Amino acid sequence: MVRLPAVAGRFYPGDARTLTSTVESFLDETLPKTRALGIVVPHAGYMYSGAVAGAVYSRTQLPSRSIVLCPNHTGRGKPLAIMREGAWRTPLGDLPIDTEMCDALMEADPNLEDDAAAHEYEHALEVQLPFLQHLQGPAHRFVPIVIGTLNWDALAALGKAIAETIVKVDRSALIIASSDMNHYESDAITRTKDSRAIDQILKRDPRGLLQTVRDERISMCGAGPVTSMLVAGNILRASKTELVRYATSAETSGDFDRVVGYAGITLAGSAD
Repeated sequence: MVRLPAVAGRFYPGDARTLTSTVESFLDETLPKTRALGIVVPHAGYMYSGAVAGAVYSRTQLPSRSIVLCPNHTGRGKPLAIMREGAWRTPLGDLPIDTEMCDALMEADPNLEDDAAAHEYEHALEVQLPFLQHLQGPAHRFVPIVIGTLNWDALAALGKAIAETIVKVDRSALIIASSDMNHYESDAITRTKDSRAIDQILKRDPRGLLQTVRDERISMCGAGPVTSMLVAGNILRASKTELVRYATSAETSGDFDRVVGYAGITLAGSAD
């Protein structure tokens, strides 16, 4: 099965040449790269968040495999939805799903269900793929997971399963957590709220992140994916987090009254 692009021409350019030049404009290949266990990257339209995503990918040593976690914006499908076989298409071609790693993950976490419907129209994962394709081409394989729950036990179990699977299948695999930050409040309020959530990520405190998002009413759509990534990272002995770049949509739109925040973060350590 090939999952066709849902947001090409809207969130990012719909033709290969323009998409390639756009992705290249966000990347700086001269920067030193980190061997990361996980990263947090935004998923808005490229004109708003592409520079933040590009800064993270520029700083990350990209392996040949990744597990990409994203929130469920559409409400379709299962709470923990994986797509275990096939490929995803973008204007840059097809990127294959890592069936071996999918199967290992489903064995480690029985709550993961093979459910293509949850992925069909979801943009948060799709917008990451042109970066992976540009940097590695079709040699890169990935695991697509849509998360539609904020239940701590479910997110912690998924994080544990991800860590176990990475150790079992490929210790170099990268966990990509796709998330925007606070939505549709003023730039000042958004920056304040986002700083509180970012502090919990930088402290590598997944439970603290989830609690802060709830207590502070931070509309961080990818709190679930980031929570699971942090759980996995801690099991894999993460030792360093870095805020690579932060921005709000106001920097592009000029509208400071109703913004979305974007954070790019790396999580590094040893998976050995």
